[in-house]
Parts: sequence; C-alpha cells; structure tokens
Amino acid sequence: MKARQHRLALVLAAILLLGLAAWLVLSAFRENLVFFYTPTQIAKGEAPSAGLFRMGGMVEQGSVKRHPDGLTVSFAVTDMHRTVPVVYQGALPDLFKEGKGVVAQGRLQDGRFTAHEVLAKHDENYMPPEAAYALAQQEAKAKEANAAGDR
Repeated sequence: MKARQHRLALVLAAILLLGLAAWLVLSAFRENLVFFYTPTQIAKGEAPSAGLFRMGGMVEQGSVKRHPDGLTVSFAVTDMHRTVPVVYQGALPDLFKEGKGVVAQGRLQDGRFTAHEVLAKHDENYMPPEAAYALAQQEAKAKEANAAGDR
C-alpha cells in the first residue's frame, strides 16, 4: 500500500469512527429526551399516546387518595382549566401537598397518567418553570376570554 492510500484509509476510518460516535450520542440523547405537557395539552391530544413525558400543574384540592396497599396514591393534576387523573406507586416527596405545584413523569394508560416519578416544589416560591409558564399562559387566555365576553 502506498503512503497516499494509507493516509486515505486512516482518514476514512477516522470519519467512520466520528460518525459512529455522533450516532451513539444522538441516540442516547433522543432516548432521554422528555417533553413537558399541561393537562390542557393532554386533553387536546397533543401529548404522546405512547411514550414517556412530563406533566405539570397543581395538585387538585381533595383529590389525593391513598390505596389500601399503602404504596399506591391517586391524585389529580390541574392547570385550572383541565384536570388529569394520576396514579403513582411509591413514596411521594415530603413536600407533596394538595394545592401545590407538581411535575410527574410517566405515560398515559387507559385515560389516566401513570407516573413513574413525582417531583414537588422545594420552597414557598418555587414552581417548575414549565408549569409556571403553562399556568401563566392559561390564566392569560382565561382573562382574554372573560374580557371578550364582557363586551
């Protein structure tokens, strides 16, 4: 093999290895990518019907029900317009309470959200940014609708 052919083979091998590494990184990234949806978006069918995603909002007052097995909890998450029932099996965070912000990660099954992970706020002023933004958008839409109805 001539020197020129040897260099060309090395360059091609390097390009192939870089391509393989990029493909592996992008595949891992795609598998770990989790999108956020509000209960209104879920009710409209914008959330994936099969697949993992996050849902956030407020835990609806009076909706927390503990099942007899002591591990399963049912509750509802609302964005003040729509409500989605949630089922979670495991220990809830200490700060989980009705009327407080929550983000749940899981998937839709049989018309309800089956959570694999539940995250609660960590102080009086915190709400997950996605949930705060979604709630602010919903409140602005409600104000616009009320203003249009008053005319």
